[in-house]
Amino acid sequence: MRRPSVRTRLTLVYGSLFLVTSAALVAVTYLLTVRTMDGRFTSRQNVDGATITRLRALAVDGDLTELVRLKADADRELARQKHDVLEQLLQSSLVTMLVLGVLAVVIGYVVAGRMLRPLHTVTATARRLSESTLHERIALDGPQDEIKDLADTFDRMLDRLDRAFDAQRRFVANASHELRTPLTINRTVLEVALASRRSPPETRALADVLLGNTARHERLIEGLLLLAKSEREPAARVGTPLRDVVRSALDQLDGKAEEAGVDVEARLGPAAVSGDPVLLERCAVNLLENAVKYNVRDGRIWVRTGVRDGEAFLRVVNTGRPVPSYEVATIFEPFRRLGADRTGSRDGAGLGLSIVRAVVTAHGGAIDTVPRPDGGLSITIRLPMSPGPALAV
Repeated sequence: MRRPSVRTRLTLVYGSLFLVTSAALVAVTYLLTVRTMDGRFTSRQNVDGATITRLRALAVDGDLTELVRLKADADRELARQKHDVLEQLLQSSLVTMLVLGVLAVVIGYVVAGRMLRPLHTVTATARRLSESTLHERIALDGPQDEIKDLADTFDRMLDRLDRAFDAQRRFVANASHELRTPLTINRTVLEVALASRRSPPETRALADVLLGNTARHERLIEGLLLLAKSEREPAARVGTPLRDVVRSALDQLDGKAEEAGVDVEARLGPAAVSGDPVLLERCAVNLLENAVKYNVRDGRIWVRTGVRDGEAFLRVVNTGRPVPSYEVATIFEPFRRLGADRTGSRDGAGLGLSIVRAVVTAHGGAIDTVPRPDGGLSITIRLPMSPGPALAV
């Protein structure tokens, strides 16, 4: 069973304490009332007994049967009045206790909600945070109590994380930039060697192999640069038609799909998102490239865009070999692919889906990946709708 929330538990504690205290107060009041009425009842009996004794002394020869009967009737009347008073007191006390108990539960629920509201703020901020939104802070206002200390500690932790992630992104970007220059020089030298007629065949063959390795390293560096850029939240967001973004990506992949013998079926419904059009297009291109690369001969790809549940979506479904459900999460990690820890030169750098995840996260979206029973994957990207008019790409 699901454990009740903290607010519910606090309300139950408040209500239980109030009911226990009220019950104790009613019991004490009831006992004190009984004791007081017993004292008064005994005093009344004594008075009646003295009166009868006096009457017996004054009228020795009289008939005292009537007096005894009158005394018994008076005692029964006093007992009945005592019982009625105590019963009314008990009923009134219980009704009052129940009414006040309900009010205490309602007031306790409201007060607990107000006390826990700062914690809800901390939780909501933590849920929104990602590598691209670490600049957000809770900045809780109010007295310097335990909850304020918790929020301030959380903000200081976010400061350290933000600096660490920013330093990591800068290192990747700077290292990639530094590596591009020697690779460009190597590629130029190798191209000159291939173009020279005086180069022997062995040199040409070696230069051709090295040129292929250089091209792969250049693609890896470009992927790292794009990944570092994608992990940052877009500085300027513009309304972008998702349909036009995907259509442009399909145009770029048209030749590769035909070469791989894969049929692409696209149904692009209207949907506008807010973000960086270049990164969104790269996201769509990487998804389609992945669907073509890991497809089968005479396979198919289904591409859909539209709006569902207030969010824009892009769905890419492809045929292919069966994908185990436990390997779905690993395909979005850098330098990973199905069945291997690191990628090979033939299958690319292994950053395509990592860039997709980084772009979607930076735009406040989510990814749903489901293996198809017949093989292949169904990947759905959900993005927030654009609040303003969309600009054509």
